[in-house]
Amino acid sequence: MSVDKYEVIIGCEIHCQLLTKTKAFCSCENRYGGMPDTRVCPVCLGLPGAMPRISKGYVELGAVAGLALNCNIAEFTKFDRKHYFYPDLVKGYQITQYDVPLCTDGYVDLPQNGSYKRVRIERIHLEEDVGKSLHLEGAHSYIDYNRSGTPLIEIVTKPDMNAPEEAALFMQTVQEILRYVSVTEGNLEEGNMRCDANINLKIWENGKEFRTPISEIKNLNSFRSIRDACTYEVKRQLEEFDTDRQEFVLGFKRTMGWDEVKGETVIQRTKNSFVDYRFTTEPDIKPFTVSRELVEEARKKVGELPEAKRQRLKKEYGLSDFDVQTLTSSRNLVLWFEEAAKKSKDPKKAANWILAELLAVLNEKEQDITEIAIKPDHIADLVNIVCAGTITSKQAKDVFAEMIATAKMPSDIVKEKGLAATTNTDEIAAFVKEVIAENPKAIADYKSGKSNVVGWLMGQVMKKSKGKATPATATKLLNEELAKL
Repeated sequence: MSVDKYEVIIGCEIHCQLLTKTKAFCSCENRYGGMPDTRVCPVCLGLPGAMPRISKGYVELGAVAGLALNCNIAEFTKFDRKHYFYPDLVKGYQITQYDVPLCTDGYVDLPQNGSYKRVRIERIHLEEDVGKSLHLEGAHSYIDYNRSGTPLIEIVTKPDMNAPEEAALFMQTVQEILRYVSVTEGNLEEGNMRCDANINLKIWENGKEFRTPISEIKNLNSFRSIRDACTYEVKRQLEEFDTDRQEFVLGFKRTMGWDEVKGETVIQRTKNSFVDYRFTTEPDIKPFTVSRELVEEARKKVGELPEAKRQRLKKEYGLSDFDVQTLTSSRNLVLWFEEAAKKSKDPKKAANWILAELLAVLNEKEQDITEIAIKPDHIADLVNIVCAGTITSKQAKDVFAEMIATAKMPSDIVKEKGLAATTNTDEIAAFVKEVIAENPKAIADYKSGKSNVVGWLMGQVMKKSKGKATPATATKLLNEELAKL
């Protein structure tokens, strides 16, 4: 291949289902799955005379998504009809937004090697989803209209990404943000989010610049498929250019599918000119203003976003990248941690208990942090009594297990079971002397220079004290006795 150099250009269109209780323009339940064609009504089936109405929370959730992605929210907006014919579009048109979208001019900053790359968002508009085609191999194709009318937002970026990995990271970052602000479940496998990637190449050869036709790769539903489909398409476009040096017609565009099994893109259709969707203003829904009150309510629901929170937690509490990445994987989890941290004498230890012990319990029980019986106060109390030397770290694990089983406060468990650690030097000194007297071989080894035996002797002291001796005091007294030998 003799091209001098080339640049990859990628823009994304992400369709994301919103977490409203009902569909976009009717009162049918908004829920995934179920028996086909059981959650439908005259409105979402587009029957004659049916009148759509904007469902409660639809516009507000769209505004929450827009603010979370740094967009401006329109003061005035409207719905439009986009006409096309496909079996899963029962009405023959889709209610969407065309020239006056709800959200414009946003951006997402992608973390990359200690810095950020900004991907601009051109617009986010509201629209309804279509039904779902079901193809049974060797039999018939069917349509399930349960999904018809599900509220969507479509996020349209500028062509600011220059690598398949960036496109995958963009989708992942958007998913994280929108899940965090409770806009969507973001389940790619269930189609809650799906991505169309628009990709082409800018190629320089012999001082001349070429642009390959844009390929729109439809319905990518995993981060891996976004990365792999774009990677393959770069290779395919380079090979096509190497075979045919024609100057491509501006506006020529291909619609591609991604064959996961074969690992290659497949041409579905080509477009030589703009497809006339015959956009018209939706006559059954009046244009409307977006109130300041709605925008402010949406802004409150956004709050501090994951990346900003990660940076703050690292700075305030000295947490590692791994710590903050795990804690911010769920908004409920990180808010739970922050409440525990505020009441803890050592927030870092509170994070350790949550990450190492509590998450293991949640995974085992397949529970969310909101479903567990204990509260942030329990972890804070446990950390505080360890920091105060009331119990040892070893005892703390037993107290933690009892706390999970009973939901009692750690300090109460310590009192009930008489677990408080002893700092009585006379009592601990007696344990030390007994251990030295009972283990002459270990003492002989110590005298012969085997210093690692000290750790074993410490273990015997702790065992004899039933874990109640404070390690610092026990270590000091043991070293003093050994020095006398």
